Amino acid sequence: MQYLVFTNTPAHVHLYRNAVERLEARGHSVLVLARDYGCTVELLEWYDLPYEVYGRCDTTKGSLVRQLPRHYARMLRLAREYDPDLIFGMGSYSAHTGLVTRTPTILILDSEPTSVDHLISQPFADAVVTPDAFRKDLGEDHFTFAGFKECAYLHPEEYTPQADVHERFGLDPDERYAIVRFNAFGSHHDVGKGGFAPEQRAELVERLAEEVTVFVSDEGGEMDLSALPAREFDVHPALMHDAIREAALLVADTQTIVTEAALLGTPVVRSNSFVGADDMGNFLELEQADLVRNLADFGDVLSTAERLAADPEAESQWRRRREQYLSTKANLTDIIVDVATSGSVSGSGALSARSIGGAVFDTSASSD
Repeated sequence: MQYLVFTNTPAHVHLYRNAVERLEARGHSVLVLARDYGCTVELLEWYDLPYEVYGRCDTTKGSLVRQLPRHYARMLRLAREYDPDLIFGMGSYSAHTGLVTRTPTILILDSEPTSVDHLISQPFADAVVTPDAFRKDLGEDHFTFAGFKECAYLHPEEYTPQADVHERFGLDPDERYAIVRFNAFGSHHDVGKGGFAPEQRAELVERLAEEVTVFVSDEGGEMDLSALPAREFDVHPALMHDAIREAALLVADTQTIVTEAALLGTPVVRSNSFVGADDMGNFLELEQADLVRNLADFGDVLSTAERLAADPEAESQWRRRREQYLSTKANLTDIIVDVATSGSVSGSGALSARSIGGAVFDTSASSD
């Protein structure tokens, strides 16, 4: 079989990298179509995955829209040349490629607010797979699993630390540190959304530095750290999860890294304009499991972050809750491989139809 996999962001590389390696080990052919965005290509190189770049996009608003025609032209050409039997992706690129090439397509989604993307992609996909915490019903071909997309690489069966991050950072073995992650809010799903204001970023860093060493990861690359008691977070992107795992605290106005911290057992505070009654199901579930603090008010962010940074017991408490929580969650890489090799979403007992009478997706015809 030949599988085409879309990785539009660094998170997508992690989502599919273990499945790609397993499918190749079983003798299948896999091609990753990648967008040069953030450290996506750097990660593909690190994990030695077979890829072609279909286009690039930076973190500024409007960059993606300007690049779309070229993206589509190249990805469709590459897909036709490769002639896949099955496509995996997360949105319109993969769904529309499947439509044009008449290839069965499976989308793995986890963000309810991206309604426009659902509208223009889901009707053209043969199946949609989401976490069971996903709060929307996307129709007959919507299937769910127990866990999150991050369970493809942070499930205990998949994740093994690679490096001693304290040593790489030049820290003492018992030196506690916090990671502060700031979003650029440049993606299409971030339109109209925001996080910490510049003055709030500075105050957060200064207050945390009174308790722990602070590393700042600024996606937009615009923050001046020269006058702040913080260091730039410059670990290789492939070692990001090791750094999160060893941190005493993570504070972020981003999304994916928050779920990653929770699934690694690291105390985490999240604050952005998504937080509220209509928040995404995964963050609500993680908060209920006492693995994330979702806070809209900046004053609450400061007090909570300071309290966690000052509490050396918080890390062990989070680890225990993480172990208990993940014992009930599925390994998403297993699901992806099962679906790919069986040619059917019903090939994995870990998937459930969201709608009663949901259609069974079968790829057997594609291998003729």
